[in-house]
Amino acid sequence: MYAIMGITGRVGGAVADHLLAHGQKVRAIVRNPDKAAPWKTRGAEIAIADYDDATALTAAFTGVKGVFIMVPPNFAPSPGLPELRKTLAALHEALAKALPKKAVYLSSIGAEQKSGLGLITASHLLEETLGDLPIAHAFLRAGWFMENSAGDVASASEGKIYFHLQPLDRKIPIVATQDIGRVGADTLLQDWTGTRRIEVTGPKNYSPLDIAAAFASALQHPVEAIAVPRDQWTASFLAQGMPEGRTEPRAEMVDGFNSGWIHFGNPGTEKFTGTTTLTTMISKLVTDTPPPAFRPNA
Repeated sequence: MYAIMGITGRVGGAVADHLLAHGQKVRAIVRNPDKAAPWKTRGAEIAIADYDDATALTAAFTGVKGVFIMVPPNFAPSPGLPELRKTLAALHEALAKALPKKAVYLSSIGAEQKSGLGLITASHLLEETLGDLPIAHAFLRAGWFMENSAGDVASASEGKIYFHLQPLDRKIPIVATQDIGRVGADTLLQDWTGTRRIEVTGPKNYSPLDIAAAFASALQHPVEAIAVPRDQWTASFLAQGMPEGRTEPRAEMVDGFNSGWIHFGNPGTEKFTGTTTLTTMISKLVTDTPPPAFRPNA
């Protein structure tokens, strides 16, 4: 049996899907019992555990062949990341007590850097905090999620997408969460010793211009890519609903991508290349979130 955190989300759910497809048993770790029913129906064992509850997590991690670990995403963290540090402390305690044979973690591109990461600092701290335990570790350093473009469906339907990633023709590693889940499951099914770091990317790198072109193809009308000036980022993030005073980590992360500070090709890492193309994912996002009718020059 394999214990899976984040199973009600995209990545954890994809890991569980692939394991079940391989005939493996899954223990679904959920914080909200109301979300456990679909997995219970599929035959998963259910473990209720808040991510800050070391006792409950210890029970969830005990008696399994391996665990998939991830921390809840926080796009507007408090200064100093106290919420994250509390979660990592609980995870460390639980893993140290349960001592599963192996653990696979959702990390991120750039996690090897000690500064200049913004939101990706969470992944750096995850690797730094949990990597000292006496078990086999595999950190999945995933590229930019293709699904991040779900938030652009509405604006693309109006013919424009506003990008903070710049310049618009700069290509970065982008990957679908389904492919992250596949490599997560495949890795859990393997045996190894020590620590592995796996860079997880899509079939090729993509730029904001590529994203706009994929939307144009899916929506059957032109979509213009527009670069948001750097001095307007804070106002742009606030307009998207981010709280006042919490936008800087996101800006620092995007600066890291734009400057090349956050990158792949690091020594000592493995590479996994997914098969989901950007065009396929954008088409799915448009289908799953039907946009309003296109209104030129609106």
